[in-house]
Amino acid sequence: MTGETTVRTAVRIHGRSAQREAVRALLDGLRARSGHLVVTGEPGLGRTALLQWAADSFRAGPVLRLGPGEDRGAPTTAGELLTTLRKAAGEAPLLVCVDDAHLWDAPARSALSHAAERLHTAGRVALLLSVAGHRAVDPEFARLPVVRLDPLAPSHADALLDEVTDGSTDPAVREHLLAEAEGNPALLLALVRRLTPAELRGLRPLPRPTAEAGTLAAVAGSALTCPSADARDLLLTVAAAVRAADGPDVDTRLVLDALRHLDPASAPTANPLPDVLAGAGDRLRFHSPLLCRAVHATAAPDRRRAAHRALADVLEADGQPLPALLHRSWSPSGPAPVARLADRLAAVAADGTTPASHGLRGTAYARAAELTADAPVRAERYTAAAEQALLAGRPDRARPLLAAARDCAAPAVVRGRAERVRGLAELRDGPVGDAHQSLLLAASLLAEDAPAEAASAALAAADAAWAAGDLSSCLATLSLGPAPVPRDAAGMLGPAAPDAATGADGLPGAVDLAGAVDGAGPCGVPVPTDPPGPRHAADPRQVVAPRHANAPGHATAPGHATVPGYATPGYAAVPSSVLAGGRTGGATPRTDAGARGGPGGTRVCGAVPDPVRDHRVGMRALLEGRLDRAAPSLGQVVERARTDDRPETLLRAASAALLLGNVDAARRAGARALAATRQSGSEALVPQALEYLAYAELRAGRHPQARAHAEEGLRTALRAGQRNTAAHHQAVLALAASIEDEPAAVARHVTAALATARRHGLAQAATLAEWAAARADLGRGRPQDAADRLGLLVLPGPGRGHFAVWRLAVPCFVEAAALAGRPEDTHEVLTDFAGWAAFGADPQAAAQLARCHALLAPPDHADDLYRRALARHDEAGGDFERARTALLYGKWLRRRRRPREARGRLGTALAGFDRCGAGVWAAQARAELRALGAAPQGGGAGTLTGLTPQQLRIARHVAEGATNREVALTLAVSTRTVDYHLRKVFAVLGVRSRLELARMVEHADRTRGDRRAGDRM
Repeated sequence: MTGETTVRTAVRIHGRSAQREAVRALLDGLRARSGHLVVTGEPGLGRTALLQWAADSFRAGPVLRLGPGEDRGAPTTAGELLTTLRKAAGEAPLLVCVDDAHLWDAPARSALSHAAERLHTAGRVALLLSVAGHRAVDPEFARLPVVRLDPLAPSHADALLDEVTDGSTDPAVREHLLAEAEGNPALLLALVRRLTPAELRGLRPLPRPTAEAGTLAAVAGSALTCPSADARDLLLTVAAAVRAADGPDVDTRLVLDALRHLDPASAPTANPLPDVLAGAGDRLRFHSPLLCRAVHATAAPDRRRAAHRALADVLEADGQPLPALLHRSWSPSGPAPVARLADRLAAVAADGTTPASHGLRGTAYARAAELTADAPVRAERYTAAAEQALLAGRPDRARPLLAAARDCAAPAVVRGRAERVRGLAELRDGPVGDAHQSLLLAASLLAEDAPAEAASAALAAADAAWAAGDLSSCLATLSLGPAPVPRDAAGMLGPAAPDAATGADGLPGAVDLAGAVDGAGPCGVPVPTDPPGPRHAADPRQVVAPRHANAPGHATAPGHATVPGYATPGYAAVPSSVLAGGRTGGATPRTDAGARGGPGGTRVCGAVPDPVRDHRVGMRALLEGRLDRAAPSLGQVVERARTDDRPETLLRAASAALLLGNVDAARRAGARALAATRQSGSEALVPQALEYLAYAELRAGRHPQARAHAEEGLRTALRAGQRNTAAHHQAVLALAASIEDEPAAVARHVTAALATARRHGLAQAATLAEWAAARADLGRGRPQDAADRLGLLVLPGPGRGHFAVWRLAVPCFVEAAALAGRPEDTHEVLTDFAGWAAFGADPQAAAQLARCHALLAPPDHADDLYRRALARHDEAGGDFERARTALLYGKWLRRRRRPREARGRLGTALAGFDRCGAGVWAAQARAELRALGAAPQGGGAGTLTGLTPQQLRIARHVAEGATNREVALTLAVSTRTVDYHLRKVFAVLGVRSRLELARMVEHADRTRGDRRAGDRM
């Protein structure tokens, strides 16, 4: 064993925020204790770089690097190792970095593990180990805490590429390199080093394959070694099988049967497995995706082809034609009929009767394109592959396929389909302004030969304008888009799409990938089903009639006053394939009756379903302020979904229901849509379905349910590479957290949502996130801060929030402005909100309006308005909004010296807040009750029993007059820790000053003393 103390220059690391935070926590903890951490990850992910970053970041003491000596079998004991650490540390904290600890022999690893558990005897020591992730963690390290390095997110890989190339990489080359590297930074750098400057700038074609055997082997390093021929065959067969699989694992029986075909005299077994493989039930997979690729690429060509042929034989016998054909295409022997094989692959991929996932169909289309000589057909097949990749939730794979299609000469209709896929990929994960332009271009290219697809592209362009908050462009796009195709019209689509009734689609132009985002545009806009009238008004004396298209303040578009509503995504999760005659994808599709074969598998589509036309008419009428036409059309969309279980129909119904303000119908349709998308295997649709549900739950006031759906939606959106969708889920999470006692969660979600929203121009997500931050301020008793934030969102001006959201924030703004002593700021926006409330589409709006007027009214009118608001809440339902009104009414009554009435209203508010989990608002109600001398019941917020032991200790010290610094010295913690816990104490108890805290502690102690005295008596 050798040791060395090193100090090196800083290492820049892209991403890895969670891993760096874990390392920082280890290093920060050295002020009080020792600790240890294991870093693991596949070759090339940066284990060594993270250890180097830790060493460079550590300033509190020396850094010791340990590695195996020349004789790796030299005996080492834990005691000897600890003695070495004591000598190196002295009196200062010590960081010990052990890179590639898995290379130590078993006795040394055992000593290292035992020493890690006894580090406290060596002083303040942080032990940071790295072990290989391409194999199972050694048992000696299995008990130690582990942080895993995953592949870089696309944005971080993109930043790394920019750093090493000075941003000079051609966009198409960039997309190809990022897709080839699959988030592995070492592989990305190796690929860049392999290319010439001309190739990086797109001036010369890239070598194929870009990630060839030598590059992969160099990154994999020693992990690629394999001890026996049998093990090599097993690894190669698994790696070959993965290429035509739906995921990273494959069927063990398939692999063993293929091995028997390779060598009939052998008796293959999966026991024991090589270290680089993992077995789970009847499935096998590589621990490392990079190693899987390297094993396949570095195998002898003859042996690799033989493995593919063996797999093809087994799969054909099992009745799995598509993966069997793929393996045949990778194992040609002699002058194989390549063109005929390409046609067969494309035809089977387009055949709806063939069970296959979107990912597998995409792989088949891409392979067919590689084998196709005719440029237009090759472009069409690459486009089909990109569509399937997008449906499978892999936009990272779709983009390089589109770049390959662009390199081929193709007719306008094929270029239009490719541009539509590009625009939809940007709509989910890119600047929505770019998506808008791409989709408009797609519509123009498709208009002549595929009018139905042109209509779907135009609607998707309108959705992009909606997401950007550009109402005029949204309306203009809808007005200029191709008219819906008549029932008896037909439009050519491209490679045959399967019927949605059974599931998956197989081809470009008729798949539901566009449907995941287009077709309904501003789907969060509630629309009244009845004309406005007196029965809708919260206060007949003050509610104005709804504005019309020519009313003042409608500079953007007619009907502007009728479009508030955040209830759904800025773009609809509805298949444009319905517009084009295609259907939703799934596992067992069938071909439409009108399909016909051909090199690309083109077909003639049938009629456009009525729900699409109704949805478009309703949306367009809504934006034009023609409510008499909007409501019936959208109502038909909702009604038709009652007997239809197709995901696209259900998603359209959820969208239309939210447009109508029918939250219950939206929740039902959204839940059914989620179940349908999961059953069909359409990974790209799941995040949108969850987004509909989350917004519907928010509209219904069910914040915990909204949070649950948004948390799952965020995970699925990130897995599917949909950062824009993820930003909307972050905004929902921020709104849900804003009523709870979680200021850190609000800040985290707001920051995450705004990071993407500002970069990609997502005005709706940005407005929701800013509203969440302001509502959190209001809940925590900071009306001035809330009014400042909300003023930017709701007051007239260029910075006003999204046209479909800002009115929903008006009640919060009025409350904040009234409490902050700025009632004059509210008059104009309150008039606008009154017009909106008069429509009656939003069940809470009338009650909110009455509450706003009560806040601003003189005392002789406020009482009646508060009562009227509560009556409206009783009609509309919703615990949270009713509790807010009851809280404000209770505060008003207490200040008017009407304690008995105030106590009743505040108690009702507290019960409502507790019921919906609104902790920060419940704290306000408890504080008001205490001011009345009424102790809230229960052991939650407002009583010392709601504090943790540490919080209670800090509260008592502060109540005794100690400063934060004095408390920190007494408890041997940092002042930052005291600050943090004291904030939590104030929030839990609902107090706003140290004096209030002292009184509460004194009151609690006196009550406890009285209770004990009573017990003794």
